[in-house]
Amino acid sequence: MTTQQVANRLVELCRQGKIFEAIQEFYGEDIESIEPAHAPTKSAKGLANVMAKGQQFASMIEETHGGTFSDPIVCGKHFSVAMTLDATFKGMGRMSFEEICVYEVKDGKIIFEQFFF
Repeated sequence: MTTQQVANRLVELCRQGKIFEAIQEFYGEDIESIEPAHAPTKSAKGLANVMAKGQQFASMIEETHGGTFSDPIVCGKHFSVAMTLDATFKGMGRMSFEEICVYEVKDGKIIFEQFFF
């Protein structure tokens, strides 16, 4: 798959709420996921660890009120997506996130992601 095809399908799955399915389908075994220092979850390397990080984040959400995923912007082997999330977090109350997600694709798999918020 091309970077554009991976990006389009990832966004499609995320818009359907199928984030873990997207991870299983498109993330490479050696994926590296970089979070900002102030993020509620820490950076991770390797598919199993990135999946666990996502599950940890999901377990922190008490209720989701809304969210969006922009169309991807693709350039070469990279793409970015703007994401928003409005959710109530356990013990922290309702919060809104706006972030830019940057991905790198190699051989049809996402091998790197970094989040900015």
